[in-house]
Amino acid sequence: MPTDPSEAVQDYLKAIHGLGGADAVVSPADIAAGLRVKAPSVTGMFKRLAEAGLIDYTPGQGAKLTPTGIVEARRVIRRHRLIELFLTKVLGLDWSEVDAEAEALEHAISPRLEQAIAAHLGEPLEDPHGHPIPSPTGELATRVLRQLCDFRPGESAVIREAQDDRPERLRRWRDLGLTPGTTVTVVSNHPLDDLYEFAVGGAVVRLGREGVAGLRGEPA
Repeated sequence: MPTDPSEAVQDYLKAIHGLGGADAVVSPADIAAGLRVKAPSVTGMFKRLAEAGLIDYTPGQGAKLTPTGIVEARRVIRRHRLIELFLTKVLGLDWSEVDAEAEALEHAISPRLEQAIAAHLGEPLEDPHGHPIPSPTGELATRVLRQLCDFRPGESAVIREAQDDRPERLRRWRDLGLTPGTTVTVVSNHPLDDLYEFAVGGAVVRLGREGVAGLRGEPA
C-alpha cells in the first residue's frame, strides 16, 4: 500500500466511510451517486481498493472498509475537518463556504502542516458543522443522535450536527440560528401537515421536514 494514496483513492475511501462503510457494506450505486461517477468506474475502483487491502469487496453486493481502509479514510476525514475549522476560526470564512475549499486542500497539505493546524486549533474535537474530528491515531467518537424533527413537543434538544454541505442550506440554518451547540425547544410537531415549530433564541421557527433534514441533536 503506498504511503500516500492517490486523490481518487482518498475520495473513494472517504465516501465509503461517510456511507457507513466502516461497519456495513456500501453498494456501488450509493458510491456512484455520492461521487457523481458512473457505475463501471466504481466497479473498477472497488477492485483496485480490494487488491490494495483497503476494502472487502463482493461483486454484486458492495464494499466494506478493512481496518487499514478505515485508518486511511479517517486520515482524509481528519484533514478535511481540520481545514474546515481553520478556515472558519482563523480566516473567518462562513461555514457554508468551507466544504468545497477543504475538498481541494485536503489532498495538498502535508502531515507536518496537518499537525501544525491541529496544534494551533488546540487539537479540536469537532468541525464547524459539528462532525467529530478523528484523532491523530484514527479514533472517531460515536454519538447517538436523533433527527431534530423526531423530538416531541415540549422536548428540548441541543443541535450537534448539520449533515448537509449545500451552501444555501447552511446559510439558511445559520440565519435561523439552527447551528451546532444551539438549544431548541419543540413547540409543535405535525407530520401530516409537514410543519415543525421550534423555539430558538426567543423566536419561533417554522419549517417542513425537508427544511430540518440533516439537523441532528441530543436531549438538552
